[in-house]
Amino acid sequence: MATETYPRPRSATPSAIPQKRPMNLDDEQHIPAIPSPLNPDAPTTRTRKAPAREQREKKESLKKREAKGVDTTRSSTPDTQTHTKKSKKVEKPPDVVRPVRYYTKPPSQSDFDAPRPPIFNPILTKANREFSECFEHISNKKSFRYTNCIADPGFPSSRWFRQTDAEPFQPRFSFQEASSHILFDSTGRSITTEKGFRMARANVCAREGRWYYECKILSGVKPPTQEISPVPNDSTFTEGGHVRLGWSRREANLDTPVGFDAYSYGLRDVSGQKIHLSRPKDFAPANESLCEGDVIGLELTLPSLALHRKVVEGSYNKAVDVSDDLDPHPAAEAPDCVRDRVPIRYKGVVYFEQFEYSSSKDLEDHMNPAPSLSNAAVAAKDAAATAPPNPNHPSVAIRTLPFSSIKIYKNGKLLGTPYTDLFAFLPPASKAPAQQGARDGLDDGMLGYFPAVSVFRGGAVEINFGPDFWCPPSDLSTAKGDNGQDADNNDMGGGASNLATRDPKTQRQHAHGKNSRLRGMGERYIEQIAEDIVYDLIDEVDFWMLDLIENPDAAEIDGASTQKAQSASTATDMEIVEGITQLGGGGGEIKEIVQEEE
Repeated sequence: MATETYPRPRSATPSAIPQKRPMNLDDEQHIPAIPSPLNPDAPTTRTRKAPAREQREKKESLKKREAKGVDTTRSSTPDTQTHTKKSKKVEKPPDVVRPVRYYTKPPSQSDFDAPRPPIFNPILTKANREFSECFEHISNKKSFRYTNCIADPGFPSSRWFRQTDAEPFQPRFSFQEASSHILFDSTGRSITTEKGFRMARANVCAREGRWYYECKILSGVKPPTQEISPVPNDSTFTEGGHVRLGWSRREANLDTPVGFDAYSYGLRDVSGQKIHLSRPKDFAPANESLCEGDVIGLELTLPSLALHRKVVEGSYNKAVDVSDDLDPHPAAEAPDCVRDRVPIRYKGVVYFEQFEYSSSKDLEDHMNPAPSLSNAAVAAKDAAATAPPNPNHPSVAIRTLPFSSIKIYKNGKLLGTPYTDLFAFLPPASKAPAQQGARDGLDDGMLGYFPAVSVFRGGAVEINFGPDFWCPPSDLSTAKGDNGQDADNNDMGGGASNLATRDPKTQRQHAHGKNSRLRGMGERYIEQIAEDIVYDLIDEVDFWMLDLIENPDAAEIDGASTQKAQSASTATDMEIVEGITQLGGGGGEIKEIVQEEE
């Protein structure tokens, strides 16, 4: 029997055509969720942005409000002001970097007198040379530096003290910048020691330009033609001793020889070797040792401070900065030199005490590099850090100065150029010590390269900063005119002759100015005194204006207090205190220092 088939009922026709759902681009990202050959970068999961939540005001708990005595009754209507948007904080302009003023004891009557020189005790050395032991003075210790100061009635806003120097007033070895075992002569220009290698630095430094000084070896390696005298009955005595000459920065240790670390560049008397980072290398020709009676000249060339700052700031470009720029056009405003100093009293003499720049760990690692690890990432980082010193090194302390060099002369004859591309010294290449109160990144105006000499067991050296040199090089002689005047006053004739006498291979694009010609360090000593005076005046005016802004009433009594200060040198201590009290306390940051007589 056949089965009957019935037609399948048809579904109802939709009343409206379904519309396509709109796509949310933020939710779906308008890309497929599964990667495909045409879209291999599709994300595996769709990211959705969380809706922004309204910031809720954080309220204190009920117990805290009850403890403060605040009304804890709930108000019927909410405070609409609490839901308003917070106003943006107005950023204050950066404060002007100025020296820190310290509150100290008022100056006594003796503080207005010139500082007395150190006391010299004559000593006859084992080589039968007369020198003197220098004592009754302060020496630069670790992390601290000391300079002479004097009370001056013209500096009331600076707490009455300004910088000065002690006798003898001339370029010489610094009594503070010398090891305690160094012996001096009465002029401060000759040194020796009976101990191992000890260093002494000069009281003048070079920051830019070309500078020259000489050293005469009074006792050292004997010439080959000279017979050696009998050695005294002392196993520690070395006939003649040894010397090392060169240039040093302030961070170099005074109880080590010149060239011991990265902060000094030296020259050995034995075989005339150059030494830096405690690594001696051949430099002078054979049989050219530095012997007794030889006059060794050392010439230092440094680029301009403007180019120097480009190096330490990381903006130096070898393709653009093709000149040392020693004589640039005068700038409208020079960078600040900030000196954080406090007057202290030591054995009746007042000194300025300030933090000394400390050694850098990067330079210590450069001197004694550690073996690199096997990790590839660490090895790549170490490779960048251990790159040879250059002006664009990742570490600021290992950046070098282009167009810088040191030349050596022996008895007026040029031996060669043992060093080029010296290390930079401006902050942040020089760092402040990690102590409370020390501020980093500040230049105190005395950062640079100092003439430095090291002596060893009877070695003796006399230094000459000019202008009457023993064996001046030709460049230095042409820096003076026929009438003895500076070349700057003679239509720059000295500068032009310098350019003509230079080696074409090493000739730079120098301008015809005083910085581009070779000068003696004695001229730099005069410039340094002028700079110290200017810095003191700037600090005084800056503090005076700060006092005037914070205390306008001080201007009315300024005339009376200054008039009292004019006679402070003959006034009593009580009158000095009265004048300082009437002047009023200065503004800015004032720190109280308790002084103790040692």
